[in-house]
Amino acid sequence: MAALVNLFKRNSVYVSTIFVGAFAFGIGFDLAMTKFWEYKNQGKLWKDIRHKYVQA
Repeated sequence: MAALVNLFKRNSVYVSTIFVGAFAFGIGFDLAMTKFWEYKNQGKLWKDIRHKYVQA
């Protein structure tokens, strides 16, 4: 019975690690792709050309 309890403890840590890792990877991947997209499209994005169309 004690081995079964230890397995559940390790399993919860294992599953928690997977969820936290997937969440962190998702955020990191999103940030990296956003930086890449902005770098490749520099000068074409709204934040870059807004001053041409919007007056204060």
